[in-house]
Amino acid sequence: MSKTVLAFILKFVLLTLAQAVIFNNLVLFNAVVPFVFIYIIISMPITWSTNVSMTLGFLAGVTIDIFSNTQGVNALACTILSFVRKPVFHLYIQRDEDLGGLKPSQRSMGSAEFMKYVATMTLIYCLCVFTIDAFAIFNPLRFAIQVLGSSIFTIILIYALDSFFTQQPHEKRL
Repeated sequence: MSKTVLAFILKFVLLTLAQAVIFNNLVLFNAVVPFVFIYIIISMPITWSTNVSMTLGFLAGVTIDIFSNTQGVNALACTILSFVRKPVFHLYIQRDEDLGGLKPSQRSMGSAEFMKYVATMTLIYCLCVFTIDAFAIFNPLRFAIQVLGSSIFTIILIYALDSFFTQQPHEKRL
């Protein structure tokens, strides 16, 4: 197995366990939940095919659904997030150079572009999750608070996680 696949498996296990045990129970104002496990999808190498990333995103979502008892909400949102991953990445990095194994991170993209990428991906995910959840009972103010609050909380935590996971100084910078 390659180093990238092993690192992905380790990240998958650590973040899904952390989400299930810690972050699902860390609810602010009874509305804001951090979704740090989406860092798994956000940090996948950009050269991985859409089919592979959608399958892995679905598996991540189903795993969180099992632990959270959310009946497919995260699976659908993660599959959508995996599908839009490459187009969102190319909104901020438009070079068609050799991307050979590039993993989106602060070091490879730069802090500003990475922050925009993470913010966009997190907002898409939160919109998906809370829109699916809103089909039961809809309160527009609560919906807005959940989407914005969860997005901001998640962005801050993912930015911190990226600092922890990208310790490799030899990573290719765009």
